Amino acid sequence: MSAFEKPQIITHIQKGLNYTVFDCKWVPCSAKFVTMGNFARGTGVIQLYEIQHGDVKLLREIEKAKPIKCGTFGATSLQQRYLATGDFAGNLHIWNLEAPETPVYSVKGHKEIINTIDGVGGLGIGEGAPEIVTGSRDGNAYNQEERVVCAGYDNGDIKLFDLRNMSLRWETNIKNGVCSLEFDRKDISMNKLVATSLEGKFHVFDMRTQHPTKGFASVSEKAHKSTVWQVRHLPQNRELFLTAGGAGGLHLWKYEYPIQRSKKDSEGVEMGVAGSVSLLQNVTLSTQPVSSLDWSPDKRGLCICSSFDQMVRVLIVTKLHKI
Repeated sequence: MSAFEKPQIITHIQKGLNYTVFDCKWVPCSAKFVTMGNFARGTGVIQLYEIQHGDVKLLREIEKAKPIKCGTFGATSLQQRYLATGDFAGNLHIWNLEAPETPVYSVKGHKEIINTIDGVGGLGIGEGAPEIVTGSRDGNAYNQEERVVCAGYDNGDIKLFDLRNMSLRWETNIKNGVCSLEFDRKDISMNKLVATSLEGKFHVFDMRTQHPTKGFASVSEKAHKSTVWQVRHLPQNRELFLTAGGAGGLHLWKYEYPIQRSKKDSEGVEMGVAGSVSLLQNVTLSTQPVSSLDWSPDKRGLCICSSFDQMVRVLIVTKLHKI
């Protein structure tokens, strides 16, 4: 691929904030997004923005008692578009952004900060009831219905839990702290899983074929010179994904499947075959870590990210339709 054919990562809009921002998410079916974080005085904040005429307009600011670490729209309907958040006190709240004074639902999910949150069953994706899972240092998880959940740990462990049977289905160790995990799809059988780490590497696991002793096939890549804080797959092409680094960089990757995704070992047992990854483009946005990243579910190549320099950026990644 020549330099003229490669995708370009372009900063379209950047906005300075007066607080530390931990997460940002697109509001589905809109030109709006939310940012979440904490003020210096120790309170939490949610801001709702809309892209208008090449700039962003603040529509609403919501201050809460506790700093807000993470959020998701994944378990809500397209009609409601409720935001689920996890805060520093271990609380899970669900907010109607049109009437955010009191949460629609609340539960004390953890004793400590909720570091990560994810949702399924909403937004018209897949089947089944809406579900939310949260992760914290206390090791607990809250979910509305039993499902399979993958969790990463600071000692490098990755564990796949079957919550229906309350059993550990698979585990491995990537030899360094796990920073981010993401399946490439939520609406089909497990396909690929990307795990990022403190040491600058990421690992792609092919989740279709599990060998009884060797587990899932994987490929690893040195992605950044620093911690890889985030991974996010492009919704319109799940073989493309972005990684966000501790040195303020974004890298765009493509996963190539092998000719055959499985083979038989010497004893005739099926085992997976890993593919390969290639770097399509990279860019440095900030001198501080990129703390969160989210692709627009509606417009291909539109992305938002936040960083610890108290900036939120709207990015355009070009030429993705040609890949």
